[in-house]
Amino acid sequence: MISDRDACIILNMISGIGYARYKALVRRFGSPAAVLQATRSEISEVKGFGGNLADTVANWQQEINYTAEIELANRSGVRIYTIEDGDYPDVLRQLVDPPLVLYVRGTLPDFNSNCVSIVGSRRMSAYGDRMTRQFAADAVMAGWKVISGLAFGVDASAHKSTLAAGGITVGVLGGGLLRVHPQEHVPLAAAIVKNHGAIISEFPMNFPVSRQSFPRRNRIVAALSQATVVIEAGVESGALITAHMALEQGKAVFALPGRVDEPQAAGCNLLIRDCGAKLVTSFQDVLSDFDFLPGLSPREETFTEPPPEKAPAKLFNEAEELICRDLTVNGPGSLDDLAVRTKLAAGALAGTLMALEIRDVIVKSPGNIYSLK
Repeated sequence: MISDRDACIILNMISGIGYARYKALVRRFGSPAAVLQATRSEISEVKGFGGNLADTVANWQQEINYTAEIELANRSGVRIYTIEDGDYPDVLRQLVDPPLVLYVRGTLPDFNSNCVSIVGSRRMSAYGDRMTRQFAADAVMAGWKVISGLAFGVDASAHKSTLAAGGITVGVLGGGLLRVHPQEHVPLAAAIVKNHGAIISEFPMNFPVSRQSFPRRNRIVAALSQATVVIEAGVESGALITAHMALEQGKAVFALPGRVDEPQAAGCNLLIRDCGAKLVTSFQDVLSDFDFLPGLSPREETFTEPPPEKAPAKLFNEAEELICRDLTVNGPGSLDDLAVRTKLAAGALAGTLMALEIRDVIVKSPGNIYSLK
């Protein structure tokens, strides 16, 4: 007996059926499972279904090997979420055209908060690589997850830097999970999964990548994030597609400015000048725009002047807690002051202060005086 969930996976495997046609079929026949019981003539009455597509749906058992698809997913350690499932990611349901199915290898994080997509050119410059690594590492330090597309260039640099910093990253593919593209990134995909992240796709297991599949991938990258950061992009870069889709979804978009004579900066400069993207020079700009501490809801919804000594116990490691307590009790101080007061080693102190500054917990004033923000 075919369930609605099974039917959703089957219909997703039929080329030409997306969310709009899926909903049209379900409205006409009452449920996904009922669609697969309909005749060709009944299906052809539904708007958008010509003869060939109606034939394919009516004869799905000859066209689609559903059992083989499920066995392949199971052998590959892939979980399948459908739009009919209660645990399907809410952020994707909000799309105008959500994926019918999500194939997942690894662990899906909570996409409802603290997710940033870092995207950019496949042919990034040395500067672009350096800035990508900095943004990804700072995002991890601030407790954010990093989403990208596993492509060459900025995508791969963002994933690798997130892993190196001990963070969680998600790679969205433009083909099936057995068609990791480029093939050189199979080890990177495996590392993402091993380190508590995930690689995901809306396409069936063996679906090949194409020029048409990448824009569909990009809308998912944008949807999974509260913010999109474009590091470098030419005027025809796929990263610009992601940025425009994020803007259409009402998400915050940030772009790193570049030299006006540098082709790889042209797309970012265009986003800032004409498209409403916000100029960004560090991940601190993203945090400031959202105006909340990592891991928490906006301040006005979460706090009412909490006792300063209670927050560090929940949010910070031992060194961070020590510094925050000292600044609370003894007030602002220089690096030398804090070294004496906390008795932390100079290297550990400097690194911890930088982390707290990135996380928007402390502020460094002129004269290198540190205080709680």
